[in-house]
Amino acid sequence: MGRIGTAWRTQTLYALGDKQPLRFVEPEVLASAFLHSEPRKVDKSGCLNFMGKKYEAGLPFIGCTVDVVYDPADMTELTLEYEGHTPWKVHELVIGERVGKRPALPEPMQPQSADSSRLLGAAEQKSRQRRERQTPALSFRTVHKEGSSDV
Repeated sequence: MGRIGTAWRTQTLYALGDKQPLRFVEPEVLASAFLHSEPRKVDKSGCLNFMGKKYEAGLPFIGCTVDVVYDPADMTELTLEYEGHTPWKVHELVIGERVGKRPALPEPMQPQSADSSRLLGAAEQKSRQRRERQTPALSFRTVHKEGSSDV
């Protein structure tokens, strides 16, 4: 028991004699060290499934794979991370009887008007080629009028 007491006194005296102040870890950094992370793919409605529950990631992330950062002890709030975006928090999606209006799709996903149709263009070209190759049919109307009546 004498050694343990001596070691504790030595450590205490050393800590008290140190001129450098103690540095403590920030609570956010300490909490994030024990969080879990899993990748999930966002579906075509902008939502993702995690542990049997739906969470809304947002329409800009449709088809993207985001990292879900969570605390296994508290699943009420998740943090989503995606490359090039700041992490954001999401809550479980509650779908009631009446739902709000769906937001507009992002500009790249909007339907675009077509200037021309490749299918119609190819059919038109094929039709022109057939007309050029087609030989005219023989007509005997002029032969009867010009010739004699012995036919």
